[in-house]
Amino acid sequence: MARNKRCKPSLNHICPICCILPPHMSDQIVLNGDSTQKEWALQSIRASEQFRERRAIVGALNFNVAIAGEKRRTIFDAGTGTDLPGKRVRGEGDPPTGDVMVDEAYDGSGATYDFFYDIFERNSIDSFGMRLDSTVHFDQKYDNAFWNGSQMVYGDGDGELFNRFTISIDIIGHELTHGVTQHEAGLVYKGQPGALNESMSDVFGSLIKQRTLNQTAEEADWLIGAGLLTDKVDGTALRSMKAPGTAYDDKVLGKDPQPADMSKIYTGKADNGGVHINSGIPNRAFYLAASEMGGYAWEKAGKIWYIALTDRLRSQSNFKRAANTTVTIAGELYGRDSDEKKAVQNAWKTVGVI
Repeated sequence: MARNKRCKPSLNHICPICCILPPHMSDQIVLNGDSTQKEWALQSIRASEQFRERRAIVGALNFNVAIAGEKRRTIFDAGTGTDLPGKRVRGEGDPPTGDVMVDEAYDGSGATYDFFYDIFERNSIDSFGMRLDSTVHFDQKYDNAFWNGSQMVYGDGDGELFNRFTISIDIIGHELTHGVTQHEAGLVYKGQPGALNESMSDVFGSLIKQRTLNQTAEEADWLIGAGLLTDKVDGTALRSMKAPGTAYDDKVLGKDPQPADMSKIYTGKADNGGVHINSGIPNRAFYLAASEMGGYAWEKAGKIWYIALTDRLRSQSNFKRAANTTVTIAGELYGRDSDEKKAVQNAWKTVGVI
């Protein structure tokens, strides 16, 4: 699937800092948590804020390139500090360290590289062999993971509400896919384009997990962040692509606010116009399309969505543009009257976009 590379998006097209933990969840902890939990949440919010401006600048200027077609992973340890990247603790080809976060970050970034290279012939995040750098043990009890424009950063979690943020391979794939979007469609991080940005990360994060586990669409759990919530939390994950709005319902974290269709779309200003909230709508559309097609979801539905992200969608694309684009691509790939095209149409109709 080699293609001509478009120019990098401008600064205006780069999202701020793309964190896996949505702001509405942090807000609920501040409102409902005990004094210690509130402090953890506020500390994590403060730590994330300092990278927002850097995220925008580095995202457009990054040229962190390796040899074409070669994985180049480097894991750093921040030692619970906030200086990046930290101490180098594992490089490409080095044996496991015994530090579970170091080794999960290494394996997860490798699985992400392999997925995009093997399935779509994409040479790393930017398609030009960008090195995959990661920092673990960021800050103290930091409840988040994020892509800062040039590398991944993972917190240890507080141990009470959240486990370590390398625990779910789909979280790693999700955040690294923000880098793909950054170098491709450049979907602005606001409103429906921002929700599409988040959804693309969920889609490919889930597909990376499914391929790693060799799961079909029917076998997959379609959860984002399974294992991240501790057993003290009433929930299974951060989000459910199969059933948006059902991932958690907890006295501290609140209830999963994601809508499953356009009838309940969030129209407020919080969360950059609901980028994490409304992503449930295109997420469910992808799940429905992939499930109707059957088999391995990355083979057909994933190919359709990848072409849309890398060749067709633009910075201001909304849900309807994404729906029409993916329907068109399905027809081009599999035929105007194909079952695959009908599956994509049915999915977007079910969630009320077309």
